[in-house]
Amino acid sequence: MSEFRSLEEAREYFSHDRFAAESGIVLEEISEGHAVASMELTSRHQNAQGGVMGGAIFTLMDLAFAAACSSIHRPTVAQQISINYLNSPKGTRLTAAANCKKDGRTSGVYQIEITDDLGRDIAFAVATAFKL
Repeated sequence: MSEFRSLEEAREYFSHDRFAAESGIVLEEISEGHAVASMELTSRHQNAQGGVMGGAIFTLMDLAFAAACSSIHRPTVAQQISINYLNSPKGTRLTAAANCKKDGRTSGVYQIEITDDLGRDIAFAVATAFKL
């Protein structure tokens, strides 16, 4: 059974994640061990070279990861995250899809894929969550 009764309840919970909210990240889907978040790319996401800041991509990934973890157990914190940046986004929107690969007694392992709206693979992350 998911920790959230609805997408609206999950959105309300994560609206208190100020950095993600102010970055324009929206929780799109949530179910047990799964979450999808998206972000419209704007000038606030740009780095000095005019590309998308790696931290913006990481923040999107982190919110999808947190939502997927919290759909199983709250509270949960990130214990370790490894992200590989694969391509520069060419579209105007990024989407991160997080899926639980292992839900253990005290921790869980998640896979998060970030794509742009043109279907390009932007980043791939593996993250470990610790259940408090």
